[in-house]
Amino acid sequence: MKKKPIERHQTLREKILENIRDAILKGTLKAGERVSEPDLAERYGISRTPIREAFRQLESEGYLTVVPRKGAVVTALTERDVEEFYSIKSILEGYAARLAAEKLTDKDVDRLKTINNRLAKLASAGDVKTFFRVHNEFHEQFIRASGNEKLLELIQQLLKKFDRLRIASLSLPGRMEISVQEHEKIIDAFESHDGDTADRLVRKNAAYGGQVLLQSMTE
Repeated sequence: MKKKPIERHQTLREKILENIRDAILKGTLKAGERVSEPDLAERYGISRTPIREAFRQLESEGYLTVVPRKGAVVTALTERDVEEFYSIKSILEGYAARLAAEKLTDKDVDRLKTINNRLAKLASAGDVKTFFRVHNEFHEQFIRASGNEKLLELIQQLLKKFDRLRIASLSLPGRMEISVQEHEKIIDAFESHDGDTADRLVRKNAAYGGQVLLQSMTE
């Protein structure tokens, strides 16, 4: 009997999260714009508690900034944010790829190929949301294979903070298709256990994601 309210609570929270994320990514909610707790509570017919929980998660993902006595506002993205994030991402993931290249088994490589084949289909379908989730699986697969738990934790914390940047980059025209092509080259390096090439390609892939996003911000 006690499970139903929890399930409903979680469903509403996820719905609020998705709606706010989509509105920010599409530009319906713009940088600096306030996101009203009372308005959302009225719209969904719920208390403010699940909304505050959603706001905290969106703040951790870089979508919102919760300001005392003002509430939640859409976080502004700067070119510096993009440059710094992708620089760090490229170094950490490149290092993980270098370590993983020595340890990935044939079964691991086959798993990466399967994931990338799915990404190719999602790119053709234009399904950015699912592509983003499966893309994370691809990267987590080889990062875990690096065998460095602290490195995995660092990368996961970094990515969570900048999910918004990564989704925005993958949403740009042609970006998903290029990502799939780059993954194919990375897989070849893993299959050859070539750590130098895997490191270089993963860094290049991350750097390109930042470049296209910076270009879109300046246009």
